[in-house]
Amino acid sequence: MSTTPNTFDLSGKVALVTGASRGIGEAIARLLAAHGAHVIVSSRKAESCEAVAQSIRDAGGQASVLACHVGEMAQIDAAFAAVREQFGRLDILVNNAATNPYFGHITDTDLGAFQKTVDVNIRGYFFMCSQGAKLMAANGGGSIINIASVNGVIPGMAQGIYSITKAAVISMTHAFAKECAPMKVRVNAILPGATDTKFASALVKNDAILSKVMEHTPINRVAEPSEMAGAALYLASDAASYTTGAALNVDGGYLLG
Repeated sequence: MSTTPNTFDLSGKVALVTGASRGIGEAIARLLAAHGAHVIVSSRKAESCEAVAQSIRDAGGQASVLACHVGEMAQIDAAFAAVREQFGRLDILVNNAATNPYFGHITDTDLGAFQKTVDVNIRGYFFMCSQGAKLMAANGGGSIINIASVNGVIPGMAQGIYSITKAAVISMTHAFAKECAPMKVRVNAILPGATDTKFASALVKNDAILSKVMEHTPINRVAEPSEMAGAALYLASDAASYTTGAALNVDGGYLLG
């Protein structure tokens, strides 16, 4: 009697998830580990990742911790050097760490906020993708998942530069997908809608803004971080073996207009 293979099995895979100490990154790290991946839990500070990694281990999963500020090029280089030394491979990369330091009218964006947002959300993602793709290609391929945003399609009010960088992440995903396909590296994006995280608190805790968002969200509620993780599991797994260059909306219908 034949058995159906589990296309969501990530046993033997090494996954690096940035911004994984809380929110969407934490939820993704937990789900990938639950499906067999060794998850490298990463954020700017190792100590903030250790509780997540320990709870994954306590549940029978495999996890380690790696500090990396993706807004700093030297830290990106050091992180990939550490992954190569410890594991010799990388199968899954989830670029989730992002920043949104400025909330206000686009014309009042100062240079510091502009530069910080671009350094993390564009430059950081770009060189994480670049280094990740090279390491994956050396071991037969892999999957890169960029966490973008619905704001990359419809700019969020008072979130101008953040929205611009997330639009760049979507375009970046397409560009890497096209050029990395011959390397057997798939590159896809997830576009979360309004999600109840500390990162998005300026939105979800602002009743005036949130009510406007909900008017255009058919499911009519804010998402939980765990509701983003299933899309990442799909894109990371063999279930998505023919999926590259996709921008997957996980937004309760927000982008339907």
